[in-house]
Amino acid sequence: MRAAVEDLPPELSGVADRVTVVLPWGSLLAAVARPSPAALRGIRGLCQPGAALTLVLGIDSARDLAEAARLGLPSLDAAYLEGPLRAAYAAAGFTVESVRPLMPDGLAQWSSTWAKRLGHGHARTVFRIEACAPAG
Repeated sequence: MRAAVEDLPPELSGVADRVTVVLPWGSLLAAVARPSPAALRGIRGLCQPGAALTLVLGIDSARDLAEAARLGLPSLDAAYLEGPLRAAYAAAGFTVESVRPLMPDGLAQWSSTWAKRLGHGHARTVFRIEACAPAG
């Protein structure tokens, strides 16, 4: 299946007990980091009651400046993640349980080639966000 997160087929409603987004780029990064209410509703629609949502976000304000500007991303710092981003996820029906920096060794443990590469390369600020889709 191929679909935009904002336009997922109804057959996928409520099928996931866990959704994980690891180091998204391009439109998916914008959808979860800016974030887009339609995209968050799409992700929430995938979730069963009590489903877990894990996001691993990392964009370097210097090295990724052009991409951040192209996507209209704010600075992904702790103040933004704990404030406006947390509020947007709450409005979409998620409870954000934690926002914390992910150290390089923790990043290298994700089963993504890009995560492993970043975990052993130049230091980059990466955040892990844990949320849930509560029942009701």
